Amino acid sequence: MDKKILRVKLACYTTNVSMSVVGNLSPLLFLTFRSLYGISYSLLGLLVLINFVTQLSVDLVFSFFSHKFNIPKTVKLTPLLTVIGLIVYAVWPFVFPNSVYVGLVIGTVLFSASGGLAEVLISPVIAALPSKDPDREMSKLHSIYAWGVVFVIIFATLFLLLFGEENWQWLALILLAVPLTSFLLFSKASVPDMKTPEKASGALRMLKNKSLWLCVVAIFLGGASECTMAQWCSGYLEQALGIPKVWGDVFGVALFALTLGLARTLYAKTGKNIGKVLFLGAVGATVCYLTAAVSNVAVAGLLACALTGFCVGMMWPGCLIVSSDRFPDAGVFIFAMMAAGGDLGASVGPQLIGVITDTVISSPNASQLAQTLMITTEQLGMKLGMLVGMLFPLCAIPVYFHIMRSKKK
Repeated sequence: MDKKILRVKLACYTTNVSMSVVGNLSPLLFLTFRSLYGISYSLLGLLVLINFVTQLSVDLVFSFFSHKFNIPKTVKLTPLLTVIGLIVYAVWPFVFPNSVYVGLVIGTVLFSASGGLAEVLISPVIAALPSKDPDREMSKLHSIYAWGVVFVIIFATLFLLLFGEENWQWLALILLAVPLTSFLLFSKASVPDMKTPEKASGALRMLKNKSLWLCVVAIFLGGASECTMAQWCSGYLEQALGIPKVWGDVFGVALFALTLGLARTLYAKTGKNIGKVLFLGAVGATVCYLTAAVSNVAVAGLLACALTGFCVGMMWPGCLIVSSDRFPDAGVFIFAMMAAGGDLGASVGPQLIGVITDTVISSPNASQLAQTLMITTEQLGMKLGMLVGMLFPLCAIPVYFHIMRSKKK
């Protein structure tokens, strides 16, 4: 492989690991922030919303105004924005101990913006590189993200256990090594040129294409199916098995990410017929959600959570493969639209499950039903939430079936 191409690929891979860092660091530290600084749960949840709104805003800006940006320079500066965000996030409590939350918000906005840029730009960079099998290269890129999640969760968990949660800032500063590596690799790399609409009206014309919206709906359902289980499997295992949160994170989120990465790695090695893979993944994810929702056997719940990761593994990158095949000349625009759809699903899904769970717990009739089923009210709320979460892969089945059939034609 040409050394210049290899350098660009390594820069893209480490950028995706950086996305794993910024996407999972705050949730892992929520209880730490709660105990050290007394930050309320609502404000902690607001950090997740800020992350989503920032990334979605970046997605939408690049959907319509990508022609206004120097794409290669923006790609190269994306890791630097991650570095700045993490520094603010970690150092602010040292400098301004009376306004810790302000620093968390500013840092979150900065590295969430870099995450949005990475979602929009890194996939088209890989797609623009010469390759014998572009579909497998896209799958390999997204498998790196999943393996990055496993690394971040295990590393952060061990760090906090060994050095104490009061030293969380040093964890964030150590993780700076990942985006710094990306920045150094990109600084001497030749980023390929990528197509953009010549003006906003060009993007607006593409919005009239029904096939585009089919792809957006497909990745919305895929993002919701993936991120709902990713964010809820830890809590489910804690409730079902009664184990501490630290092990719920390891056996919940990390195990889910492990199977997610395995699915993407397998497709990168041997995969083909992405329409069929998407369809079968949606069917499998529906079964896994249903199993997690109705089973009272802890082991069955654990396996259902883990296998969901394998089933949804190709939904996000698979939809990117489908969209890039259908719109080969759309360049950055199509990846920006798909990122917006995926981010929207990744936010709506987990939020909906949270609302359903809270509603059930606060319902006066829930305790009676829970007693009848011989489970706690919290378990009932979570199981019903999982049942609602099943609707996302269930709705994806006919969408992916249509994609599979149209691909054959």
